[in-house]
Amino acid sequence: MNVITGDNGQGKTSLLEAVYLALTSRSFRTEQLKETLQVGAGNAVVEARVRQGGLVRTQKVVLRANGRSLSIEGKRPARLVDYATATPVIAFQPGDLNLVAGSAALRRRLLDRLVLYLDPVGAQARLRFQKGLRERQRLLETRGPGASELDAYETVLAAEGARLSSAREYVAAELGTALALTFSRLAPENLRLSVSFQPGGTTDPVLFAEELGKRRHIDCRRKSASFGPQRDELALTLDGRDARHAASQGQQRVVALSLKLAELECVRRRRGVDPVLLLDDVTSELDRSRVGAVRTVIESSQSQVFVTTTDASLFIDRIDPGVGRADFSVVAGQVAKRPGAPA
Repeated sequence: MNVITGDNGQGKTSLLEAVYLALTSRSFRTEQLKETLQVGAGNAVVEARVRQGGLVRTQKVVLRANGRSLSIEGKRPARLVDYATATPVIAFQPGDLNLVAGSAALRRRLLDRLVLYLDPVGAQARLRFQKGLRERQRLLETRGPGASELDAYETVLAAEGARLSSAREYVAAELGTALALTFSRLAPENLRLSVSFQPGGTTDPVLFAEELGKRRHIDCRRKSASFGPQRDELALTLDGRDARHAASQGQQRVVALSLKLAELECVRRRRGVDPVLLLDDVTSELDRSRVGAVRTVIESSQSQVFVTTTDASLFIDRIDPGVGRADFSVVAGQVAKRPGAPA
């Protein structure tokens, strides 16, 4: 367990972001990797040494304003997914409150991260579906709903979309099972959370293709497809009410953290390893009892944990002496072992 302390604005989140970037090639803060570069810098290098099962490997990401390059042990991975899943990592940060109150796209992204681990074939179907969806829309807008090529495009698109829908439906069920446990460990006993997968398409490729054909004129006018997994929703219900509107700020944080821990549990079960867990400002806006519950969950985790806080005392008195721990401070972007901290 690594406790990272520092005042606001000193770089604690950037440290966690660097770990996440080194292990996945992506940022949990922004979709635009160029935004992670230091102001005025043309490039950046993030490198991690990972020890797993007695073996050590190096994962390295080189960022430039116009792209990135990746390597594991000095070799370029055959596929991006091979790099992104080599060292499982789960991150929780304040923006994840939007998992509860934000758009459906954020919850679909959560499902798709799980698809990478639980159904890799479904993950490839997602990439092919997204490409096919763009091509179909281009045809509709340039050639019209009567374009002869649409039948062929929609047959392939339906097959990939149905496969993606099947993958998401499966991982949503797995997530729901894990969530029942993680939420019960963090929330008050009288609070109930449930999830349900609401498909925007179908898992039947024949019906999928038929529906695409029927909707050509509508989709041409809308300039977007009105049927398919791009409209999937993972609905969250808190005590029988839509969590997007019913959850308080503190409840949103507990629900979002429970979702992340459920994601970790799903990956752990499938891969047989404990993912790295990154927790940024995890106790903010929680009452005292919920802070205690969060601490208990963190301190009992078998994962390597990196947790940031402005108050190190939150993680001092309840650490199991048998659990390895390191304490660090961050000041103006510089990381140092904290004097007097546990070994």
